[in-house]
Amino acid sequence: MFPSTVETHPQQQRPHRVHIHTWARTGWLPGSLLAANLVIESQPHVCRAEDARAASHLVGARAHAARDHTDRHGNTYARLRRSPGLTPAADVTAETRLPTPCTCILHLNLQAFTSPDPERKGISMAPTVAAEAAATAAKPQHTGKAAALAAHDASGHLAPLTITRRSTGDDDVAIKILYCGICHSDLHSIKNEWHNAMYPVVPGHEIAGVVTEVGKNVTKFKAGDRVGVGCIVNSCQSCDSCNEGFENHCRGMIFTYNSVDLDGTVTYGGYSSNVVVHERFVVRFPDAMPLDQGAPLLCAGITVYSPMKHHGLNVPGKHVGVVGLGGLGHVAVKFAKAFGMKVTVISSSPAKKQEALERHGADAFIVSRNDDEMKAAAGTMDGIINTVSANIPMAPYMSMLKPYGKMIMVGLPDKPLEIPPFDLMTGSKTLAGSCIGGMRDTQEMIDVAAKHGVTADIEVVGADYVNTAMERLAKADVRYRFVIDIGNTLKSSD
Repeated sequence: MFPSTVETHPQQQRPHRVHIHTWARTGWLPGSLLAANLVIESQPHVCRAEDARAASHLVGARAHAARDHTDRHGNTYARLRRSPGLTPAADVTAETRLPTPCTCILHLNLQAFTSPDPERKGISMAPTVAAEAAATAAKPQHTGKAAALAAHDASGHLAPLTITRRSTGDDDVAIKILYCGICHSDLHSIKNEWHNAMYPVVPGHEIAGVVTEVGKNVTKFKAGDRVGVGCIVNSCQSCDSCNEGFENHCRGMIFTYNSVDLDGTVTYGGYSSNVVVHERFVVRFPDAMPLDQGAPLLCAGITVYSPMKHHGLNVPGKHVGVVGLGGLGHVAVKFAKAFGMKVTVISSSPAKKQEALERHGADAFIVSRNDDEMKAAAGTMDGIINTVSANIPMAPYMSMLKPYGKMIMVGLPDKPLEIPPFDLMTGSKTLAGSCIGGMRDTQEMIDVAAKHGVTADIEVVGADYVNTAMERLAKADVRYRFVIDIGNTLKSSD
């Protein structure tokens, strides 16, 4: 979802060889690579349809950059766009969508230039651009239709749209969507705040519904089953990460929306009436789990459950701190209590104290802006789950950890963390991150939640309210997750 680090492999002589990863899909090229005779290559075992399609956006008679861009890691990128009125190279256009596996090699002559405005630097692309692409995967038929809500530009306004869905394949599960949670990442995506939107964007990766049809090879599900789909709808299914149950770390992971599927089509999410998904990426909802209150767990739930499990923060009697009492934080508190842990909520808002203690069962509450309260908790916690995306000073929180304590980051601050090495070394503490979870953990999380009555606190809204919900979400005006009643309120645009 973010521009990733680009690996350069200098040869004995130019051209340099660069593997295209996520950054290619965003249209950003690292400024340090603006050299002549650059070769961009996606290897057959790495290449994804979205890489090939995004690379095709760069193919044209000429391209230029309007401005430089420095990301939150200090990397400089130049954003490319084709000059108007120029024809892309034959057979590979901006509209081409290539199935995988494929090879995609672009031979680019790139030359740095400076515009009359010294603040606007960029590159030009020579007219002799060649592209080679080969596709071997069969493209399934997209004969099904679905009503959906889609954003068509960076305004983020969601409007009705009829989309197509693929027919149910041998390994697929077709699902009638009844509820879909609204995640904050949906808001980022529809507004193109991560610079990777492929409009129209149909968001939604907290999907709950019932099975309507299964493929002939499907053994885990049948029509009528209550199921859910989270952030991932496919992966390579063969790498070490996939074999170990960590599909969320697969380099071929395909997101539920705004990604490119194996057949080269853009994925559409759960703000829609139905979806077809490989059975590996479908989870079963126990009867005790309400579909509406369980839907947000497919993102928020697994985001906090997975690191708690893998970092030993699920042991009865241990003390865990939860930074932030929002969509992620309130679920983290509930899971921690289900594990039998002592829980302290750390929040900048004193107004949330009663809610944390009485509604969610936390054992203690600390106002992060109160230095005395923070200092009094020094050295008391086995671990901390940091759910906030705000830029907060890390030293006071690290001091709250016991020796060998762990700080787990699941929020996404927009600036680099500032952590004095001494704060890590003293007490041999660990700083770690975590991103959603694999399918095995996701099913386990849903089962544990159903057993212990862990659900998300939600506000159910109709499809006609979704734009207002997005406005409120941007203001943090929700306790704690919006869920769209898809089954009863989403109407066809036909």
